Amino acid sequence: MADKRRKLGFETRAIHAGQRPDPTTGAIMTPLYLSSTFAQSEPGKHQGFDYSRSGNPTRLAFETCVADLEGARYGYAMASGCIGATTIVHLLSAGDHVVACDDMYGGTFRLFDKVFARQGIQFSYLDLTDPGALESALQPSTKLLWLETPTNPLLKIMDIAALSDVAHAQGVHVVVDNTFMSPYFQQPLALGADMVLHSTTKYINGHSDLIGGVVITDDDELAEQLGFLANALGGVQSTFDSYLCLRSLKTLAVRMCAHEANALQIARFLEAHPRVDRVVYPGLPSHPQHDLAARQMSGFGGMLAVYLKGDLETARRVLSRVELFTLAESLGGVESLIEHPAIMTHASVDPAQRRAIGIDDTLLRISVGIESVDDLIDDLDRALVAR
Repeated sequence: MADKRRKLGFETRAIHAGQRPDPTTGAIMTPLYLSSTFAQSEPGKHQGFDYSRSGNPTRLAFETCVADLEGARYGYAMASGCIGATTIVHLLSAGDHVVACDDMYGGTFRLFDKVFARQGIQFSYLDLTDPGALESALQPSTKLLWLETPTNPLLKIMDIAALSDVAHAQGVHVVVDNTFMSPYFQQPLALGADMVLHSTTKYINGHSDLIGGVVITDDDELAEQLGFLANALGGVQSTFDSYLCLRSLKTLAVRMCAHEANALQIARFLEAHPRVDRVVYPGLPSHPQHDLAARQMSGFGGMLAVYLKGDLETARRVLSRVELFTLAESLGGVESLIEHPAIMTHASVDPAQRRAIGIDDTLLRISVGIESVDDLIDDLDRALVAR
């Protein structure tokens, strides 16, 4: 007889965690509770919900499920990934210091550099692929270490465990933006991080039909503070978007496997292409942190960075000639997307800083979808060889 104490597999938890058949109707899918408020039998006495900003049964089911997939007890679904980041930074006060990786999603950098820096929070950006670089950057006022791994768009890999050890020795909390990997391929909390952020717009939802974010922790004190801030700031995810994300979690594992399988084949094809200068993909042995990626992650994901031979006009030609790859921002959907970071997703980053970290005019970022890989390779080949 099977040991019922055995932890259920990821795929099983993605379908069942936080969800039970509806007690009223027996519906196996968590209903859409489109109510802004909930009846109280007497003042202050209710059935766990009083106002949907503070808590909603549909949103709670999603939060519980995605937190479980990250190995945590607490999740807070937000209206966007940026609101998730905003909520985390509101744990800080004016004068506090944040150390952040130098390559990150442009919207996060904009939020830090153009909003919170003006409110007295200090930020230092550095290459954290060497854990030794962190110790000298920490200050008495440092309260937060902000990591993306793999980074956006250059796919640099940071050693979460080693960096967390350095940060925790100085009493600094660690946040990992896990959007590129999803909980299926990477578990930052198990590696020492204190909080995990996802733009659920991307792989968690996976269908390019909503904007959302989630903050996850297994720390009781942080959970209490994040829960207060989520309610006080009010940037919570809508009930319908929570429902869609909960639906999408059920296929996360199979989608991530398909993304990775396609991405690896395309990375190998592009690495051998005469019109390509360099491919950055954690699954290739040529990636500088390939060994770390193989130890830290259970898969390599669906994102590629590609440097073309040529110049900006070369990149423009390729981007204008693809047919199956859609020229668009965002990532993580079932359809394949391609974009130009310097002009599109990272335009808010100072041009000198972009060049310094490697975001130049020949760089393309590719989000590999789950279409037939032969069709995707043919599409890229045609765009690359056309004059």
